[in-house]
Amino acid sequence: MPRVKKIPQRMCVGCQEMKSKRELIRVVRTPEESIEIDHTGKRSGRGAYICPSVECLEKAIKGKRLEKALRHQIDSGLKEGLLERLGQP
Repeated sequence: MPRVKKIPQRMCVGCQEMKSKRELIRVVRTPEESIEIDHTGKRSGRGAYICPSVECLEKAIKGKRLEKALRHQIDSGLKEGLLERLGQP
């Protein structure tokens, strides 16, 4: 019988739903205290996951869930970067 490979699950900070790790966008606070979008999903630092939808991003920012998850203030530049990434197909 073949082994079933586990699919890593993560929770979106916006909608609070468990989804596949590959479906979500990872935002990371690096050890240098900068906040960036992690395209590879492997950067070191504290990470938070968001669905690729504008509604989830707005919920995460409005409820300050992203700031709590990263334990750091979120600036407007990061918000714009996330919105740009969500606008891409």
